[in-house]
Amino acid sequence: MNKLLRICIRYVRLYGRFVKFSVISQMEYRINFITAFLVETAYLLIKLLYASVPYRTGTDINGWSPDAVLMYIGVFTIMSGLYSGLFYSNFTGLPAKIRTGSLDVLMTQPISLQFIVTLRQFDLGYTIPNVVGGGIMAGIGWHRLQLPFTWETAGGFVLLLATGVLTAYSVFLLPQMLGFWTIRTNGVTELSNGIFEMNYVPMSVYSNLIQRIGTFVLPVFVICNFPPMFVLGMMNSSMLLWALLAPFWLLLLVRLIWQLALRGYTSASQ
Repeated sequence: MNKLLRICIRYVRLYGRFVKFSVISQMEYRINFITAFLVETAYLLIKLLYASVPYRTGTDINGWSPDAVLMYIGVFTIMSGLYSGLFYSNFTGLPAKIRTGSLDVLMTQPISLQFIVTLRQFDLGYTIPNVVGGGIMAGIGWHRLQLPFTWETAGGFVLLLATGVLTAYSVFLLPQMLGFWTIRTNGVTELSNGIFEMNYVPMSVYSNLIQRIGTFVLPVFVICNFPPMFVLGMMNSSMLLWALLAPFWLLLLVRLIWQLALRGYTSASQ
């Protein structure tokens, strides 16, 4: 147990250094940081316009009131910022590392290769406007719905945000690992983006079949739907249990496929 704790502390410290070095690097090229910040701010304004549609029409969307939709869009915006900042550039850069052989250099490092490849970069400019703006939207929706803000609801909301981040890590890393077996993966990123964009609207707008697939087979709906559903009282005990279990079996699946891919990996320099 003490050894496991020491390993966890070591990797937490390493990730802290990754974040620190990423932020320092982005501050050296501030134009890139400012550009990313402004682009994400523009996208945030578009999401605000989207959020205004239910208010203008004054109708519910399959049981979601305008205020509930505002909370949902806030959560989607938060998760978009976290996904873009924490994972996107790391994941999309994996096929190039495999193809060019730069993965070989990282394999010599005395830490987990999956850890350094998938978490090395952190894009602050993409994260700040989305997390702040999304948090404000979710908070306004929560307040307008006059829902209780207790330790239980707030803790469950934050916990489901965390499980959503873990789920996003696995769901969107899986397709990028095709780079170990294929030469070109240009369509993979577009496919991943399309899957993520299924969360533009609450999953209740989709058919029952798509909801089941997106919840239990490829649990993309777990990422953005479960936090607001928990606050709104739309989750039963089985769904809550699945929300807690899904990230862990996905992480295990990703780990197994990663190890399988490395066993068949041949250096680009050979």
